[in-house]
Amino acid sequence: MGVNNFARGVDKTTAVTTDVSRPVAVSDIDTVRIGGEWFDMGSNDSQHPEDGESPVRSVWINQFSLATTAVCNKDFQRFVDATNYVTQAERAGSSFVFHLLCDDIQTLPVSSVAPWWRDVPGACWSAPQGVGSSLEERWDHPVVHITREDALHYCQWLGARLPTEAEWEYAARGGLAMKPYPWGDELTVNGEHRCNIWQGEFPNTNTNQDGFVDTAPVREYASNAYGLFNMTGNVWEWVADRFTNMHSPRAVKNPTGPLNGNRFVAKGGSYLCHESYCLRYRNSSRQALVASVSTGNVGFRVCL
Repeated sequence: MGVNNFARGVDKTTAVTTDVSRPVAVSDIDTVRIGGEWFDMGSNDSQHPEDGESPVRSVWINQFSLATTAVCNKDFQRFVDATNYVTQAERAGSSFVFHLLCDDIQTLPVSSVAPWWRDVPGACWSAPQGVGSSLEERWDHPVVHITREDALHYCQWLGARLPTEAEWEYAARGGLAMKPYPWGDELTVNGEHRCNIWQGEFPNTNTNQDGFVDTAPVREYASNAYGLFNMTGNVWEWVADRFTNMHSPRAVKNPTGPLNGNRFVAKGGSYLCHESYCLRYRNSSRQALVASVSTGNVGFRVCL
């Protein structure tokens, strides 16, 4: 089915919610209903062979409804107010923050995984840069410092689920076959930035050409043809699948990932991705995360 015809047939369910004090419900979530066709998943031209994007394989996706945006701070606040849920970062007492977003970085523990992360006391979803930071002017930004457990608790409360990796990638492509980005072949179109990623020299100089050095609002930039925002860049998004880098080239219907494994898939890249080290802001991009990882660039969106 062609992208233009399919895009016209997308079933959009739209509701606007602005009152932070009111409980969120499934009916508050803006979704699009898509799927019901085959698509080509993966890429044979990955810059990160270890990620397991290849081989390209034909995948059938049943119809499903996906939120048009990542879960934002406003909606996560309602969840916490309704359930008194305490995230894993809050229980741990700290979470990882990118070094340029930290105060007094010389006193903070450095991550053993990457030197640009600092383990910041008090950093969590409601204090993204640690003690003294807040969600002021960030209510419409994606919630971050979210582990897989945190995302699953939110989904359970809402009556939703995480999308599978195949569903997520199908949605990100917006009906465009084998294009690297949700809008086509070029990262910038006529000089226009269409996602929130790193510009400059990573990890010390961000020229801010796309308008953001940290997270952007969940509806920033143009949506893809299905009406989905920020499917690449901004924050990594948890999906349901466990990670494997071994894929059969055979056609498959509604894949759900391996049954075992201690790493899980995140999709889409983040505001920290840069071609010099992390060219993962593409439709087929993926990375493996342990379920308990908590950083300032990981969030999620829900599937209904």
